[in-house]
Amino acid sequence: MAAQNPSDSTPDKFVAMVTATASVDLPLSDFHPRSMLITPEHLPECPRFPAIDYHNHLDALDPLDVMRIMDTCGIERVVNITMQTGDAALAIIDKFRNAEPSRFSTIAWMDWTGLDRDDFIPRTLDRLERQVERGAIGLKFWKDLGLSVRDQSGELLRVDDERLAPIFDKAAELRIPVMFHTADPSAFFLPIDPANERYEELAAHPDWGFHGSQYSKTELLDQRDRVFARHPGTTFVAAHVAECGEDLARAAALLETHPNVYIDISARTPELGRQPYTARNFFLRFADRILFGTDLLPDVRMYRLYFRFLETADEYFEYPSHASRQGRWNIYGLHLPNDVLEKVYRSNALKLLSL
Repeated sequence: MAAQNPSDSTPDKFVAMVTATASVDLPLSDFHPRSMLITPEHLPECPRFPAIDYHNHLDALDPLDVMRIMDTCGIERVVNITMQTGDAALAIIDKFRNAEPSRFSTIAWMDWTGLDRDDFIPRTLDRLERQVERGAIGLKFWKDLGLSVRDQSGELLRVDDERLAPIFDKAAELRIPVMFHTADPSAFFLPIDPANERYEELAAHPDWGFHGSQYSKTELLDQRDRVFARHPGTTFVAAHVAECGEDLARAAALLETHPNVYIDISARTPELGRQPYTARNFFLRFADRILFGTDLLPDVRMYRLYFRFLETADEYFEYPSHASRQGRWNIYGLHLPNDVLEKVYRSNALKLLSL
């Protein structure tokens, strides 16, 4: 019998080695795989056309610091959505107008102060008039409407509560758009469990979850859409792809049904970029109604990732994100044509800024 070579590895030894290696526990939070794909990479330094970031939050930032980033990245203007109310909101409007009125605009934040008062609506209309006189170019309703804001009786205030109708009519009179951020990504309305594709994000921020809320996401969006229908003379912006980034068929139906509605793409490249064929067709079809926006603190790399998403045909790359990523996937570029890019980056926003 031939002598066995001691250097030979038997199948049993190999299985034992693999089993020992695989049995090492690795916390999910420590798992950061690197893609082995080798594909062309393009990171545009500036957009193909001057861009208007129609959705950002700059309140705590120095306008001069922001402008340095804007100049580096080819951002013509940023629309700051202040999260302040009252005198603090007026101070924010002044802060950015005084810095450089051609580079900054401000959208006001819906103020629920005094909701328990009988004169809440007249007071709100007065506040809105003062903000517009000071330079505000819009009004934003946040997701607290429909999820947490309660009326005098303690009942949850519906998004389509007819008592709010004078506010939308006033916006039309003042010729300013109303922005809605209603609901949130679909995963936020599901249980925070192993089946949730954004489990890591929600486990770290369980207060972001709305599973079991009084109104489902579908109900909240239906309420919002009724507001759009009731006020055809008011221009609306449905933020974050109208919270339909996972369901572009619904977003398309919204835009088809309501010609007074625009959408912005802020903070939704993770959803759009993982369905590049559907998303590209959506952009081509509704190029006149889509606004460039980021909802991320101004940063050179962040802006360039947005440009890469919109302009290139690159495959499977990192999406621009907050500190915590939305999910364990990457995105693909849409390679949009110039005429669509110009509208999304700039001309659609100019239409709203000149209402």
